[in-house]
Amino acid sequence: MTPLISVNKLSKRFPGVRALHEVQFELMAGEVHALMGENGAGKSTLMKILAGVYTRDSGDILYDGQSVAFASPREAQAAGVGIIHQELQLMNHLSVAQNIFIGREPRGRLGLFLDEDKLNAQAREILGRMHVPLDPRTLVGSLTVASQQMVEIAKALSFDSRVLIMDEPTSALNDAEIAELFRIIRQLKARGVGIIYISHKMDELKQISDRVTVLRDGEYVATVSTADTSVQAIIGMMVGRTLADVAPYEGPRSEGEVALEVKHLNAGPLVRDVSFTLRKGEILGFAGLMGAGRTEVARAVFGADPIESGEVFVKGVKAPIKKPSDAVAHSIGYLSEDRKRFGLATGMDVESNIVMSNLGKFLSMNLFLRRSHIRWTASHFINLLAIRTPSATQQVRLLSGGNQQKIVIAKWLERDCDVLFFDEPTRGIDVGAKSEIYKLLRALAEQGKAIVMISSELPEILRMSDRIVVMCEGRITGELSASEATQERIMHLATQRETLQAA
Repeated sequence: MTPLISVNKLSKRFPGVRALHEVQFELMAGEVHALMGENGAGKSTLMKILAGVYTRDSGDILYDGQSVAFASPREAQAAGVGIIHQELQLMNHLSVAQNIFIGREPRGRLGLFLDEDKLNAQAREILGRMHVPLDPRTLVGSLTVASQQMVEIAKALSFDSRVLIMDEPTSALNDAEIAELFRIIRQLKARGVGIIYISHKMDELKQISDRVTVLRDGEYVATVSTADTSVQAIIGMMVGRTLADVAPYEGPRSEGEVALEVKHLNAGPLVRDVSFTLRKGEILGFAGLMGAGRTEVARAVFGADPIESGEVFVKGVKAPIKKPSDAVAHSIGYLSEDRKRFGLATGMDVESNIVMSNLGKFLSMNLFLRRSHIRWTASHFINLLAIRTPSATQQVRLLSGGNQQKIVIAKWLERDCDVLFFDEPTRGIDVGAKSEIYKLLRALAEQGKAIVMISSELPEILRMSDRIVVMCEGRITGELSASEATQERIMHLATQRETLQAA
């Protein structure tokens, strides 16, 4: 049988970076083929070449047995190759329906005016097939990250693609939404669509893929049958080394002083009468389903969203926080779940991003940048966090997601904040980088930093937390110590308000 897609000896370089070197890959019709590798392995580069975003330097791509070289994403889409990017490609000022059919909107009889009714009906039909309860007329900018991800998926499905590339499609989805996505993938597979699936979630691998191809450092490692290969074997191929496991917490050795106390905080519909304490040397996990209000609590404490009422105390002193600069002045840092929008200046270089939260420290006479000091500081954190970059002057947008996340962490470490909110710190991060970030969080706690870790991955919450606060519909529904927490207990508390309402 002729492969739907066949890649042979494909190579691609960027300035100072060898992204791919003689890579091979094959996709059959009706197959879900997982593409695995650490951040920076070349997965996204390969997919962007297949989707017409990048051009290859050398090598061959066969589509249905014919040599192709897509010059643009539109050309690839017209040929039946669609891609769902890891970073959302949506326009926040347009509606759900307008985003799904951008550039392909139905017109009225004269072809001059947009047929809004038909546009919304077509979008409603696609969303209905996906079992996604979104109003097509809703502005995308008002949606949660999870809902925006579902719009991105609907947009890709609207092209009736023969090849569908999914780059971390479940990174912002909850279990119910993932189940619906997998149902859609199985439908597409049954229709003969070939699906290339990129994910760092190993449990998804066994559920949805038929074969796995592993890349490492831009080179092809192997292609194996999912059913016949263990997860540990795949991880071994990805990292090329044995990962040192991080033992789960057994609870704090001693109770440090209270670093942060939040009392009766109210900030919009998803932060209602929230109170909690955070101690020095502690990792406090925040768990809950999508939309529970965890991120909103962090944003309110950090001053990114206005507080309606309530009080915040830092080291026992009331801290009136009305904007992020107030929080930073009180030694509070916040690593957003959306690093591209709120954590990085992607058009700037690595060293500028690392020092930007503490720029005054690098000024001479409050006028001139101390370039040598900036270079030394950037080099220090690049080495400390093992940031993979050709140089400190490399633009951040050219680095992998895992390395971008490390740069955000470096920014707040350079500021030397006492209280750190980590919101989904390992989202879109490979297993090797996850292990490194876990070690870093543990080391920060041992240094006396007070850490709040928000995560949608329950194993991660259980592995890393001293205590766990659980939220549901804007309220804290329970608190568990490390010793008493289980996935079942967390899920019970995470659905408690829904259960009470149902009763």
